Amino acid sequence: MSEETKNEVAKTVDEQKFEMIQRKAMMLSKSELIPKQFQGKVADCVIAMDMAERTKSNPLAVLQNLHVIHGKPSWSAQFIIAVINQCGRFEPLRFSIRGEGDDYGCVAYTHYLGEEKTKENAIKSPRITIGMAKAEGWFQKSGSKWKTMPELMVQYRAATLFGRLFCPDLLMGMQTVDELADIKREPKQVILPE
Repeated sequence: MSEETKNEVAKTVDEQKFEMIQRKAMMLSKSELIPKQFQGKVADCVIAMDMAERTKSNPLAVLQNLHVIHGKPSWSAQFIIAVINQCGRFEPLRFSIRGEGDDYGCVAYTHYLGEEKTKENAIKSPRITIGMAKAEGWFQKSGSKWKTMPELMVQYRAATLFGRLFCPDLLMGMQTVDELADIKREPKQVILPE
């Protein structure tokens, strides 16, 4: 087969694949089972389907766990935990919680699949503590879940940091809903050249 013929075949396959994705996205966008922010928005559904393919996730799961906060797409922490657990690289994620007061904190940890499970070869997130949440300004924010659900929040943040360190490709560089809600929105100063 000539190089020109190969290129034509590849182009036809790409066009067919794109048409199939568009048809699926059209169908999804008409469903009431997906969040309102995606209903009627074929282009957004195509993007979510691409993200599902990249994370090896179900498109409906991506649509239900993808949120736009301050104009940025973000994952739910539960989705990040699910993606880590199903990616096939690790044993299921576990959490070690200890301490009291500001030292109350959590480490997310696991082992690579097939490796002996010893304390020495565990892979771990940084330790997230209430003191850290206070120092970062997460704890004091109005409506903060850090005050009412500290156990859950330290686990969510530890899992997110684990993902950032050991499988950033699955997070696609996106933050969680909780992280974006915790970010202090300060105006940026723009300096123009003279």
